[in-house]
Amino acid sequence: MLMEKSDLFCHDLPSTFQPKIGKILVTGASGYIGGLLVPELIARGYSVRVMVRAASPANKERWPGAEITIADAHDYDNLKKALNGVDTAYFLIHSLLLGHKEFESADIEAAINFRKAAEENNIKRIIYLGGLGDSKSSLSPHLRSRIDVAIELSKGKVPATILRAAIIIGSGSASYGIIKHLVKNIPILPIPYWARTKCQSIAIRDVIKYLVGVLEKPETSGRSYDIGGSDILTYEMMLKILADLLNKKRMFIPFPYSAIGFYAYIGGLVTPVPSQITRCLMEGIKNEVVCRDDSIKEVLPFQPYPFKRAILAAMSREEQDKIHTRWSDAYPPGYMLAMKLHELQKLPRFRSSYSIFSKKPTSSLFQSICKIGGKEGWFNSNTLWRLRGVIDRILMGVGTSRGRRSSSSLRVNDVIDFWRVEDLKPEKRLLLRAEMKLPGMAWLEFLVTDQKENVNQLSVNAYYEPRGIFGMLYWYIFLPFHLFIFYDLIKEIEKQS
Repeated sequence: MLMEKSDLFCHDLPSTFQPKIGKILVTGASGYIGGLLVPELIARGYSVRVMVRAASPANKERWPGAEITIADAHDYDNLKKALNGVDTAYFLIHSLLLGHKEFESADIEAAINFRKAAEENNIKRIIYLGGLGDSKSSLSPHLRSRIDVAIELSKGKVPATILRAAIIIGSGSASYGIIKHLVKNIPILPIPYWARTKCQSIAIRDVIKYLVGVLEKPETSGRSYDIGGSDILTYEMMLKILADLLNKKRMFIPFPYSAIGFYAYIGGLVTPVPSQITRCLMEGIKNEVVCRDDSIKEVLPFQPYPFKRAILAAMSREEQDKIHTRWSDAYPPGYMLAMKLHELQKLPRFRSSYSIFSKKPTSSLFQSICKIGGKEGWFNSNTLWRLRGVIDRILMGVGTSRGRRSSSSLRVNDVIDFWRVEDLKPEKRLLLRAEMKLPGMAWLEFLVTDQKENVNQLSVNAYYEPRGIFGMLYWYIFLPFHLFIFYDLIKEIEKQS
């Protein structure tokens, strides 16, 4: 669904709709920033083509009014087709989710392909969101990759507009998720020397406004700009401000141990963001990331949010349950290409099924099903669900702390703890695909089936396809727990309907 008008950010943008701009391609639309940019462009009247890596019936529902094209930046032929007939293209692709060792080469390959395909299609312009950092200093791999991608995109004949930002603060952003949960979950916060590095964070609403604004200002073509909020703070100061806003009394103590890997692993355990992402982001903390060029203010003269106001805006969105996109929308890597239940040649080898009958309305039962996970928990056996999540995080998996994007609504590809919504048929079926560490593939299916005389059957089916001998052992070890976990689960769903 399109965002409500009140949820859009660009209503006071000091630029106007440009009718001469043709079709706009947005890559990375299934991610956090791209998912917010698309509705803004559509609302302003632009013709938008969304590039995704896999087809899904949910795409049209998520982006009504947009054209959907299937392509991957690492598949040159399909990428060239996706860029055919495009006027301006947003490059919002990054491979950070691949982890510490692989994202740099993947980023550069995608940028080279994109630049060449844009040239072949005579694209008028590329717009790219990169990272702040002094290219003359020793940058973290993540920041260096952001700068290298900007350089690569700028090499060709197609003019590139480069925006450079530090950490982005907004409901659903990985950076906000990390600092918020560090403050919430750790009473005594160790502060290594690099936590006193200066950073000029920026609110997500201001990022979107700049992305749309440079599109509507022709003079920004072929230029690079630093973008940031109105505050320059250290990371320690950010944590203290957030602690005050959350009314949490926290001790901040200097700590001599400064290994990024250690802090990233701890961060992965106590925050929703996995350590693979946390490490890539934390490595950049050693580098000062502040705007050295404020020329963007001459082109788009609006006042960006200070850090405290950006945090309050993020907290307000959470309280109103209006988180439209989230960092987990595109995690783990390749989730869109994962094997679907209907794609298997035959049903998985193992299956457990439990059902009860209820006279409650179909809509009420299904609404209750769609509230599982996240802050609400799983209605019963929550300790076991959390324990499985902790084990998963220790094993560098996604864990249950990812929670949910929204507590009141679901859409295909949404995350529910260590599951992802694979299929959703209102008042009939919810199918979840497991994303925890497993020696096999697993699904959890909830069904509401109409019976005679106003009676509904509420069912849960657990499907499991093992991988090797360990996969077989895994199923039989956990099989005895299925009866009281799943049967009690559907009884509680019916009770709370």
